[in-house]
Amino acid sequence: MTRTLFAVLAVVLLTLSIAPAKAEVEGPHISLSPHIGGVWWGDTLPLQDKFLVGGRVGVHPSVWFGFEGTFDLANSLNQATNVDVKANHLGGDLIIHLAPYSKVNPYITGGWAQHELDPDDVSRSVFTGWEAGGGVKIRLANGDGKRLDLRLDVRDVFARFDSPFDATQETRHVIFATAGVQLALGLNNKDTDGDGVSDRKDQCPSTPLGAWVDEVGCPADEDRDKVLDGLDECPETPLGATVNGQGCPSDRDGDGVLDGLDACPDSRDGAPVDERGCVLDGDSDGVPNDLDKCPDTPSGYPVNTEGCSLDTDGDGVPDGADRCPGTPADVEVDEVGCPVPQSEQEVELLDTGMLRMDNIYFDSNEATLQPRSFPALDEVGRILASWPQLRIEVAGHTDSQGPEQHNLDLSRRRAQSVLDYLSERYPDVRFGQFQVRGYGETQSIDTNKTSEGRARNRRVEFRVLNREVLKRSADPTPPKPDEQ
Repeated sequence: MTRTLFAVLAVVLLTLSIAPAKAEVEGPHISLSPHIGGVWWGDTLPLQDKFLVGGRVGVHPSVWFGFEGTFDLANSLNQATNVDVKANHLGGDLIIHLAPYSKVNPYITGGWAQHELDPDDVSRSVFTGWEAGGGVKIRLANGDGKRLDLRLDVRDVFARFDSPFDATQETRHVIFATAGVQLALGLNNKDTDGDGVSDRKDQCPSTPLGAWVDEVGCPADEDRDKVLDGLDECPETPLGATVNGQGCPSDRDGDGVLDGLDACPDSRDGAPVDERGCVLDGDSDGVPNDLDKCPDTPSGYPVNTEGCSLDTDGDGVPDGADRCPGTPADVEVDEVGCPVPQSEQEVELLDTGMLRMDNIYFDSNEATLQPRSFPALDEVGRILASWPQLRIEVAGHTDSQGPEQHNLDLSRRRAQSVLDYLSERYPDVRFGQFQVRGYGETQSIDTNKTSEGRARNRRVEFRVLNREVLKRSADPTPPKPDEQ
């Protein structure tokens, strides 16, 4: 039976000694340990096994060891004579703690022991021997200078019973098993923040209650979310995620990417997102994949709400590729959305950036248009209507007959008459992009000494001020987004 009890004790001590938390018990102290239990006299003694009561008083110079005195009282029965027997047990032992700073502190003990049988009777017998055992102390409370433990103890008292109780005079083993509490007094274990590390050792004396601490009383935050381990209900939160007071992350838009890591924290509910939490948009047109009816739109092309390319002027060329936006719907365009030349004048405009009109006629020395000029002006109006993006200067010129200032004013008025005619006949032309200027006789293109030369000098010119638009139309390569 002795071997069995000690094997059980060894397993219990090994299991209970694994304790993750600290419980500071520091410095010399004394202890008081009342207990109850049972005593097993063995098969060779005629004494009946009974319950016992008793206690221990200890002096502990160190947290690692101490000295204890034990007194136990048990009433038994001599089964051979059917006579009641009073039994006392005295002990003086060395106790060695195996984990004094743990909540669960196993120990071993051993020392001198003595049995007194029938101590009040004339047949009182005293037997001296030794005892050895072990147990465990489990912390129940830890206060300022005090500690209360649950204490479990098993020990083997072995002595030679030279008495009527044992005629063999052999060494017998008596097992004592007790359970009680132990009050330790005089400890240097004040723990203001209740983290299990005494103030004397605590380098972080204001740790919140419940936080796990190291041997110097400082808390840890393994996932660095600013919620201390022990208080953190989600201790493996990814770095950078936003957490609540319990250390748990949130995902406000429910896309599976945590707030704080979500670059797009207001993603539409149910929309597929990338690893950054942003709604997927494969063609980068601003319309999410799950709503995009044209998922392969070229990059940079303007699109409608369904993700399909816009064609504002309805010429069949998407806005993103259209170098001549605003082309009238009835105008034939090329592959980049620019008008296809329909006349020699339009070819001249594309090649030179200018229309030179010497077949526009005015009354002599006046700005009044003659009707024979209208066909030529109508052709100009048609061409300009096909190029709504052009900025045009209408320039008037005269020959050198007459005063210079008069010619300068006359040329400007004639240019204005031309613009007025076009404005009235072609309301779709953006005449806000036109300007009028008179040059008089200052820019002659022929001699003023002959009637033919003077006739050529009397002219109206339409000069394109943004010729880069015309250059683009000659280049069939679609524009890059930054050229729009």
